[in-house]
Amino acid sequence: NDNEEVFTSTLTIEEYQEALLNKLQEETNEVKKAKTKKEILEELADVLEVLDAISCSQGSDLTEITRIKEEKKTKKGGFSKRIYLHKTITK
Repeated sequence: NDNEEVFTSTLTIEEYQEALLNKLQEETNEVKKAKTKKEILEELADVLEVLDAISCSQGSDLTEITRIKEEKKTKKGGFSKRIYLHKTITK
């Protein structure tokens, strides 16, 4: 946009990773605020973009995260049945 002046800086690795975590929190808050399906999907796309950047900054990718997600889902279950775990007690 010709009416905007942009200011940028190059972050250290630590600053970048911290900024990504802050951005993830910001984007998940936007998902919570979204009202329509379109808004929700657009905000989830933003979350996915941040997750991709975080995984890359850790030397990984979304494929590895998806694999780990599926392993955890197989072991611990998922959310599709709408069952809410309130707590666990170690015996």
